Amino acid sequence: MALDLPDFPWDALLPYRATAGSHADGIVDLAIGSPVDPVPPLIRDALAEAVDTPGYPQTQGSPEVRQAIVGWYARRGVEVGVANVIPTIGSKEFIATLPTLLGLGPGDVVVQPTVAYPTYEVGARIVGADVVRSDEPDEWPVSTRLVWLNSPGNPDGRVHDHASLRRAVVRARELGAVIANDECYTELNWESEAPTPSILDPEVTQGSRRLTLAVHSLSKRSNLAGYRAGFVAGCSDLVGEILEARKHTGLIPPAPVQHAMAIALGDDAHVATQRARYADRRAALVAALEGAGFRIDESRAGLYLWATRAEDCWATVAWFADRGILVTPGSFYGDEARRHVRISLTATDERVAAGVARLSASSN
Repeated sequence: MALDLPDFPWDALLPYRATAGSHADGIVDLAIGSPVDPVPPLIRDALAEAVDTPGYPQTQGSPEVRQAIVGWYARRGVEVGVANVIPTIGSKEFIATLPTLLGLGPGDVVVQPTVAYPTYEVGARIVGADVVRSDEPDEWPVSTRLVWLNSPGNPDGRVHDHASLRRAVVRARELGAVIANDECYTELNWESEAPTPSILDPEVTQGSRRLTLAVHSLSKRSNLAGYRAGFVAGCSDLVGEILEARKHTGLIPPAPVQHAMAIALGDDAHVATQRARYADRRAALVAALEGAGFRIDESRAGLYLWATRAEDCWATVAWFADRGILVTPGSFYGDEARRHVRISLTATDERVAAGVARLSASSN
């Protein structure tokens, strides 16, 4: 019996991809946020150093990678121990499997943002749980068992401050619900050199991490999408329960990847370099989009621009495709997003420049 899952949304973009691909100068793909820049040499070298690892890796993570996660948090003013962290096979697998690992099922509610990354819903539907889209903690029902926050947000780049995170945590604890913040874009903050606030920040937790998790990925900040490298941190009791379930299901990052993660998490310089690349692309695209009549909403952090010109998102997608540019319709992320498109910063400098030129020509 097949799972009751939504249609894979990206298939609907295929005709627009074909139109954009017919442009004389080729497609400018600003849809899927897949990194295009090189993996930093120190990480590639670390992976190569660890290839001769014939034994099974540790599900909880090697001491090296767990300590690297602890150190990464410490440099950001958040104190955790090795019992609070485990590596994951990227972040998507964790997001999709968390309802299963928590034992959720029919009658349970998973809350997610109104405008949201689709995998939160997929994870709920796998176990038959109900999904509620809400950004207002007071509206979360008493049957809520898991709350997903996403700050910085995908697709809209929305950022929660400490106060709003704390309010969400307080409400989740009143309900006895696990609350997890997807923080994969935290180091791509466009309003400050500092990362965006974490749900594990002491200003949020107020001395207790109970039922609270933060989810991270190295895909964008270190160009490791191909490595499938991520981690989760938070309440030690909850992390321990999740770890036991992961042992049974074999959800283990490969040992060479764990070593590469440890090296990547110990080095902030390559992250600053990559952030600067994205900042330059972002500035060029913002200017060109605004010149072509678009408004940029939110987009305070992360890898995307959340753009609108007050029309149905598919009409906007078609407008871009006619100019050889592929973007993502907001409808992929919920009904509230049908008048926006998501525009990714993950294209080469040459392709971004080509897109900027096409947009600038449209504004003349």
